[in-house]
Amino acid sequence: MAQLISITAAPRTAAGKGAARQSRLKRKVPAVVYGHGRASQSLEVDAQALEQVLTGKEPSSTLVELTVDGKKARALIREIQRHPVRPDIIHIDFYEIHADEKVKLKVPVHLIGTPDGVRNAGGVLDQVTREVEIDVLPEHIPDRVELDVTVLTIGRSLHVSDLVIPNATILTQADLTIATVVPPRAEEVVAPTAEAGTEVAEPELIRKVREGEEGEEGEAAAEGKAPEAKPKAAAEKAEKPEKSKGGKEG
Repeated sequence: MAQLISITAAPRTAAGKGAARQSRLKRKVPAVVYGHGRASQSLEVDAQALEQVLTGKEPSSTLVELTVDGKKARALIREIQRHPVRPDIIHIDFYEIHADEKVKLKVPVHLIGTPDGVRNAGGVLDQVTREVEIDVLPEHIPDRVELDVTVLTIGRSLHVSDLVIPNATILTQADLTIATVVPPRAEEVVAPTAEAGTEVAEPELIRKVREGEEGEEGEAAAEGKAPEAKPKAAAEKAEKPEKSKGGKEG
């Protein structure tokens, strides 16, 4: 059964954005109630009291006993508007209902159990649909619908047609998927990276070339370069024998 909460509201004579802003400055939440051919009535509700009574509730499937000027009426919460940045409620819509008339509303779907494909094959449970619309009398409104998913194996799904909601007509498309088990995601293998500061060893040949004096010419030859030529004058001097200092040659 749906939960029943009590909310007390006061009439709000002024309308428009300016009046709504003034209500918020007084820590009141602008509201409106409509339904069953009645004229839409502007209201305001204490902000703190409203937050407290809605904590932990599913607003879409919660029955409200709305009191205005001492008169009580049953209603549903049709819409809650919140501040775009803060969690504050900035407006709320109530829809008056009668006990003998069916209403259309959405109720949340809660999955219970651990699927076989998750427990034994490492699959992942994916809930595709989180609420369904039903047509039901106020006294039979469920606060939520439960669906057992323990039988699901990898690749298997459960649909709206698998839901059982006593005393209610399900309006959501029957073949719509509620939950499915998908295969485990492949793990990405990341190649190891070289640690910063680790020096790369030079090839053995290069290391030997740098050790010797003769390596300069060998290295030049290996690179396709000719060794540097010695100056001509120095070469001739080296080849010509020195004369003796004592006299002429005989």
